[in-house]
Amino acid sequence: MQSKRKSTIKRVVDVCMTILLLCLMAYQVTGEALHEWGGIAMTALLILHHILNRRWYAALFKGRYDARRIVTTAVNTLLLASIALTAVCGMAMSAHAVPFLYGLLPVSFARRFHLAMSFWSFLLMGLHLGLHVPAMAAGLKSSRVKAVLAAASAAVAGLGLWLFARSGIPDYIFFRVPFAFFDYDRAAITVFAENLAILFAFAFLGASCAAILRAGRSGNGGGKKELLPPVLRVAAAVLLGAVLLLCIG
Repeated sequence: MQSKRKSTIKRVVDVCMTILLLCLMAYQVTGEALHEWGGIAMTALLILHHILNRRWYAALFKGRYDARRIVTTAVNTLLLASIALTAVCGMAMSAHAVPFLYGLLPVSFARRFHLAMSFWSFLLMGLHLGLHVPAMAAGLKSSRVKAVLAAASAAVAGLGLWLFARSGIPDYIFFRVPFAFFDYDRAAITVFAENLAILFAFAFLGASCAAILRAGRSGNGGGKKELLPPVLRVAAAVLLGAVLLLCIG
């Protein structure tokens, strides 16, 4: 009973973190003050998330590391580091939530790192979510339903990859641009829908990566057969994103 309650709390915290992340990435919708308080809430949820999942740390140096465990551990570690840097840099620029921490770091440094790390956190969160999708989707029995979901997922992921490329995020994450450019005239629902599509695209890539790694470690003759579908799904999503970028810009 206690284990079930803890599992429910974990899921609620994870859902709240995902929703809050989408809100934090919609700065032009929330405004500065709400953005800062949302960041404080995200930091608190992150701490709670790691307390609830503290067994993961205890198991870090135990057992064998196969390819999937290496990838998952790397993504989790990078996600934690990027969110922590985002939080620290955000607090160093705070004018509303924790103004007494303003100047904790040089503001020009904090602004540039906050921008880059926030988008890294966003993308890594997508990968992190995606790496857990195969386990959740394992309960689906109908091959027809799986095929429809796979095609729909590839289409949405392709759209998300296109939005990722045209939004300027690659310039932000590689420190090419020191300031974010927001269109304050865009409707809130459009901003959230686009951010959700980008998050879904990276979750799709994470899920496909997990499926590929699972197929790669398969010891039976069906390994190659299992490997082909996720590779084709990723290729279809990337191709769709590239076509949209070439045709629409």
